[in-house]
Amino acid sequence: MREFIVEADGGSRGNPGPAGYGAVVGDAATGETLVEAAEYIGVATNNVAEYRGLLAGLRAAHELDPEARVHVRMDSKLVIEQMTGRWKIKHPAMKPLAAEAARVFPPERVTYEWIPRARNEHADRLANEAMDAGKRGEAWSAATSRAALDTPSSRPALPEPAGPPGDAAAGAARARAALASASGGSVAASVTADARPAGAVPPSGTVSGAAGSGVAAGDADASGDAGTEADTGAKADADVRAARAVATPSAGWAPADLGPPATFVLLRHGETPLTPQKRFSGSGGSDPSLSDVGREQAERVGEFLARRGTVQAVVASPLARTRETAGIVAARLGLDVAVEDGLRETDFGAWEGLTFGEVRERHPDDLNAWLSSPDAEPTGGGESFAATAARVAATRDRLTAAYAGRTVLLVTHVTPIKTFVRLALGAPPEALFRMELSAASLSAVAYYADGNASVRLFNDTSHLR
Repeated sequence: MREFIVEADGGSRGNPGPAGYGAVVGDAATGETLVEAAEYIGVATNNVAEYRGLLAGLRAAHELDPEARVHVRMDSKLVIEQMTGRWKIKHPAMKPLAAEAARVFPPERVTYEWIPRARNEHADRLANEAMDAGKRGEAWSAATSRAALDTPSSRPALPEPAGPPGDAAAGAARARAALASASGGSVAASVTADARPAGAVPPSGTVSGAAGSGVAAGDADASGDAGTEADTGAKADADVRAARAVATPSAGWAPADLGPPATFVLLRHGETPLTPQKRFSGSGGSDPSLSDVGREQAERVGEFLARRGTVQAVVASPLARTRETAGIVAARLGLDVAVEDGLRETDFGAWEGLTFGEVRERHPDDLNAWLSSPDAEPTGGGESFAATAARVAATRDRLTAAYAGRTVLLVTHVTPIKTFVRLALGAPPEALFRMELSAASLSAVAYYADGNASVRLFNDTSHLR
C-alpha cells in the first residue's frame, strides 16, 4: 500500500482577515514532493484556513491514490487535536470542514501528528504565497511558486527516531525542536532545559542575551530584580520535576505521541507610574494601575497575539496592573480573564514604593541578608523568594494540569516569570540575578508529558511596534 505525508497550513492576516492555505503531499518512502496546493480564500480565521489546507492536502493525496495510507502533519494544535477526537469541535464554521476532511479517506488509514512551525515551512510558505497573490488580485500558481526553491528542503522530512527507552538525549531533542518556533518572531534570547533521566540532578543554566547589569529589586517595576529559591528539599523536588524526562520508545511513523504541550505565554504587565522610577512594587504596596504608556503597550501586545491566533485562554495575577493589562489583551483576543492568586508578585514589606538605593540607605543589613539568602524576608515581614518560588511552583503544577495541551497567556510579574523560567531550565537560584524583563515583555515556557520544558524569551517590546 502506498503511503503519503500531507503537510498543511493556513493563515489569516487579521484573524479574521485575508486568508489562504497551503498543502504539500510527499511520498513517505522517498521524501519526494508530489503535489503542492495553495489558495486565497478571502476573509476567514486562522483555524478555518488551516482546515481548508488540511482538506486540500487530503484531496490531493486521494487523487494520487485513493487506496493509500496518509500521515498528516500540521503545526495547528487545534486541528490535530480535533481531528484525532481529543478535543471537541464547537465552532460552526469548522464543523463541516472537519467532517468533510474525515470523509476523504477511511479513518483507519489516516494518522495525525503535531509538528512545530519550523518543520512546516513548505506549507506555511505556500499559504503566504496564496495570500500575497490574493492581495494582488491574482490566483496562486504552482508554476510561479517560490516555496520549493526558497525552503531549505522541499521534501517533507521524515520524523527522527525517538531513541530507546530511557534515552534522555532524545527527549531533550524533541523538546528543543518542539519549541523552536514557539515565538514565530524575533527574540532576544532562546534557551532550552536539558532532559535528564528520572531522579537526576537538574543542570545549571544561564540566559544569554537577557542579563541585567546589576541587581535591582521589586516587581519588574524595579528593572532587573532578583528572585531566588532556597536550597531545600522542596526546591530540589520542584527543580527535578521541571527537568525530569521520561523517554518513550518509537513506534510507527514518529516518536510516541506525547500530545501537545501546555504552553504558558508569560506576559509582564505594562508600565505603571512606578516603572520608570525603578521602585519596589509588589503585592503589599499601593497596587498601581497602568500608565498611558502601559495601556499602549498592552494594546500592542493584544494586536501581536491576535495576529498569531494561538492563545486559547488568559489568566492574570489579582493585582490591578496585571488585571488591567490582561483585560486589554483579552478584549482584543475575544477571551475572558481568569484570576489566579498564585501569579501575584512578591510582597516586599516595608520596601514597597522605595528605590533600591533608598532601601540600601534605610535598611542596609536587611537588604544584604535578602541578597544573600532566598529565605530572607524584606523588612517588615515581606515574602522571601523561597516562599515565592514554592508558591509559583505549585501554581505551575496546577495550571499545567488544568490547561494540558493548550496555549495560555499568563499575565503576571517579574519574580513569578523569572521563577517559571528558572524552574523550567533546572537552573540554580543565582540564575535569576542574570535576567531582566522589560515592561510588557513576552516569554514562553512549554511543558511536555515526558517532563521536558522549553523556554523562549522576547524580553522587550520593540518587536511589537
